[in-house]
Amino acid sequence: MMVYQQKREEYRKLQTEIQDLQQENERYTEQIKSLKSDPSAIEKEAREQLRYARPGEVIYVVPPETPSDPPLPNSAKK
Repeated sequence: MMVYQQKREEYRKLQTEIQDLQQENERYTEQIKSLKSDPSAIEKEAREQLRYARPGEVIYVVPPETPSDPPLPNSAKK
């Protein structure tokens, strides 16, 4: 009986994972369609990924946050 319950739970998890992956696949399919036919979608991707700009525009890039090094426990304090 325990094995049956474990298999049922595994089945439910796999079904959920399949459903999530199908939804993700649908989103990607729609994105591909829009990139093939929608000029504004193409421009959006070019601006975000390639950092393209129109003439006269200025692009500001914020560097990613880096965790600061914690102070050493034996460091001297002034």
